[in-house]
Amino acid sequence: MKFGVLALQGDFREHRISLEKLGADVTEVRLPAHLDGLSGLIIPGGESTAIGKLMVAYKLLEPIRQFGKTHAIWGTCAGAILLAKNVGKDQPLLGLMDITIQRNAFGRQIDSFEIDLPVPFLTPPQPDYQLTFIRGPIITEVHGNARPLLSLPDGRIIAAQQGKLLATSFHPELTEDLRFHQYFMELAQSGYAD
Repeated sequence: MKFGVLALQGDFREHRISLEKLGADVTEVRLPAHLDGLSGLIIPGGESTAIGKLMVAYKLLEPIRQFGKTHAIWGTCAGAILLAKNVGKDQPLLGLMDITIQRNAFGRQIDSFEIDLPVPFLTPPQPDYQLTFIRGPIITEVHGNARPLLSLPDGRIIAAQQGKLLATSFHPELTEDLRFHQYFMELAQSGYAD
């Protein structure tokens, strides 16, 4: 299987390395033609407004939107914001997932943190997964065909799934733990639909 990582801005290199460690064939996506033949696409963390503007400039917004109707897309942090239908701000969005997101929900860069949580749907389910938050968003509302996947102990939603679409508030690519990338690869291979 071949996977793409949107490589316009943000930490796309780290996602590419994680996928390659799992044996995936990976391409960096910068133009619509780079989507051809992909089984899935990761939209990395970075600055969601900048990534959105670059997607418009490189004529990628509509091709990725169409790609996401039949293929797996995983948005981490800024990528999750771009997948959402509502972020409370006027900016370019893919609008593919039935979720509402609050940007920078944890505060500024200095407020970044890590937390270990059980994630029972990963294989193997143990040990707990180390989640890294850097100016991360929170998924404030999940409706329609989306479902919450993971929450903090206080109940705030930090991961959601809708068919083959996955949104996470944190940065799995910044850890050595490859289980979330493995989950996404399996999701891309599945017959999962809304």
